[in-house]
Amino acid sequence: MTTSLPSYASGTSEVPLLGDTIGDNVDRTVAAFGDRDALVDTTSGRRWTYREFQADVNAVALGLMGLGVEKGDRVGIWSPNCPEWTLVQYATAKIGAILVNINPAYRVHELEYVLRSAGVRVLVAARAFKTSDYAGMIERVRPNLEALEHVLLLDGEEWTSLCANGKSADPAALAERSASLSPDDPINIQYTSGTTGFPKGATLSHHNILNNGYFVGELCGYTEVDRICVVPPLYHCFGMVMGNLAATSHGACIVYPAPSFDPLATLNAVATERCTSLYGVPTMFIAELAEAAFDEYDLSSLRTGIMAGSPCPVEVMKQVIERMGMTEVTICYGMTETSPVSTQTRADDSIDLRVSTVGRVHPHLEIKIVDPETGLTVPRGEAGEFCTRGYSVMLGYWEEPDKTAEAIDAARWMHTGDLAIMDGDGYVKITGRIKDMVIRGGENIYPREIEEFLYTLPDIQDAQVIGVPDAKYGEELMAWVQLRPGAEPLDAQALREFCTGKLAHYKIPRYVHIVDEFPMTVTGKIRKVEMRERSVELLGVDAGDR
Repeated sequence: MTTSLPSYASGTSEVPLLGDTIGDNVDRTVAAFGDRDALVDTTSGRRWTYREFQADVNAVALGLMGLGVEKGDRVGIWSPNCPEWTLVQYATAKIGAILVNINPAYRVHELEYVLRSAGVRVLVAARAFKTSDYAGMIERVRPNLEALEHVLLLDGEEWTSLCANGKSADPAALAERSASLSPDDPINIQYTSGTTGFPKGATLSHHNILNNGYFVGELCGYTEVDRICVVPPLYHCFGMVMGNLAATSHGACIVYPAPSFDPLATLNAVATERCTSLYGVPTMFIAELAEAAFDEYDLSSLRTGIMAGSPCPVEVMKQVIERMGMTEVTICYGMTETSPVSTQTRADDSIDLRVSTVGRVHPHLEIKIVDPETGLTVPRGEAGEFCTRGYSVMLGYWEEPDKTAEAIDAARWMHTGDLAIMDGDGYVKITGRIKDMVIRGGENIYPREIEEFLYTLPDIQDAQVIGVPDAKYGEELMAWVQLRPGAEPLDAQALREFCTGKLAHYKIPRYVHIVDEFPMTVTGKIRKVEMRERSVELLGVDAGDR
């Protein structure tokens, strides 16, 4: 009797893990590629070679040491994307301080929670961005925070003085500090956006994020000639690890098109800086492709890139390959707690695999898919919870051992909460979140499957499916739909007619809500929790008309 292989895979690799700290690694890159471009900020027109970048990073590092920042002290950064964000990232790594990434969208109560939870001693921040008065919010919470000693506004005298003082300080002090650091030291706290309660601080080491960035870059084929357009927010792993660290570990150039996502600025940056790689979540690529002026930009330099952060619609992925020329584009899957990437498609994978899976296990990692009830590994081809183990798993949630134990089991497997299927060749499909699953009249429904189908309707630009309360079935399906410019109006009846005969009857959305945009986090992830809340309100008023 033959038995199916278990849904388990390990990432073998002839390329060893890096044993560096982040500071040592970037110094090695400077030694090899000092005169090459390291960083370009298209908004301000500023640019750095690797040697210039090293000099400014060292100045910020020495400036922070001059404020008394010790190894293990927490330094917060609260700003949209800008070069100073990156200088602080590498400077804190060089002195062993723990960088606390603060979501640019946070409001007062969230800011105070993170600063208090992490015990932030020094906060570097933009003065304001869009409608957010960062300086004002900081002043409101500062009296309540005993640990917070210094606030450095990026356009303020304190920041200018810190950089100036660092440039005149003794570099031997920095060398001595850097030599005392271990790759296993905590170096970064990233607060994950919880759906209930306050966020948890995923604590990551040099070893975690440097290696993850490095191997993301390896699978994208990066060398010193690559130029990476980093669109996602730096406060998130997508920006600071998959973008910054993938670049600096290969001598590639980082290009920031705008402080926050702007589709035209992104297309312009790719064209003018001749970027070879472009990053984004699916909603970003959808917006870029929908620009009326899209065809006016020369994107012929693009070779690769990454779509990640949320499931990538098949039709969008095909357009990215065909219209943007990103023939080697990859899909990555992961989460903040795993530094972040656990699986990635390869450049030589077929288009079908690259549009229908999140690839295979990353080098030096293990993955498995388990029955959420028993914890046992399921056979290949069966759905279960995706788990991963290896160098990338976080040290834990900052000062929350109980929460850590809920996520990481005794064998150091990280339980992601994502539902997945592994095929016979080890390729993984993410089918939904355990908590996103809709149960309608006893039938388990995964919104992802329905969303993929709705993308095939020509007039639909984007679609998100959620479950809403229903007296008869427990839950009913509701589709939020974003139409293409110039599309014919769409109502629930027309959408149901399109689905009839193509989807099982219980998978056809009962309700349809047309929107111009979806509620999103700053990283571009759809906020389905907010969609459900708003849908309950909408249906409470209009349910009788649908």
